[in-house]
Amino acid sequence: MSEIIRSGKFVELTYQVSDRKTGHVLTRVEFPLGYVHGHNEILAPAVHARLEGKAAGEVIEVPINGNDIFGPRDESLVFSDAIDNVPEEYRQVGTSILMENDRGQTKSFLVTHLDDDTLTVDGNNPLCGREVVFALEILTVRDATDDEMRAGGAIPGGPDVDASLLRPV
Repeated sequence: MSEIIRSGKFVELTYQVSDRKTGHVLTRVEFPLGYVHGHNEILAPAVHARLEGKAAGEVIEVPINGNDIFGPRDESLVFSDAIDNVPEEYRQVGTSILMENDRGQTKSFLVTHLDDDTLTVDGNNPLCGREVVFALEILTVRDATDDEMRAGGAIPGGPDVDASLLRPV
């Protein structure tokens, strides 16, 4: 009998997030992402809840309302400035800019528009105001090792090297 996802199980999966309305893929994780279920919740709580009880080989889809995770879109976090006021290294759509307010709090903004005169940034999470679908493929479900439990996920290892290929220089 195959193992099912529950607390304390090591899970590897891949996923993609698509805009529910347009079907456009917003992000994709193609290399296995490993975590310990119930100890290292790396995705939205609704996604982890739907993974519970599933087994390796299953593919599931989980619709998520971005407002439920990140709150509603706040238009006061979108602003433009004259391009001449923006350092050259930030003049590319998709660039993330860390800004600090007068109280020393920092927030990440994303460059969303650029033309000859202005640059626009947006401090909202890109999923705000969107309904998305997480499509997940479960690759591995097994008991987590003690090291994985302590780390909350996969333990990065060094490269596998065939010792017979090593020779003195």
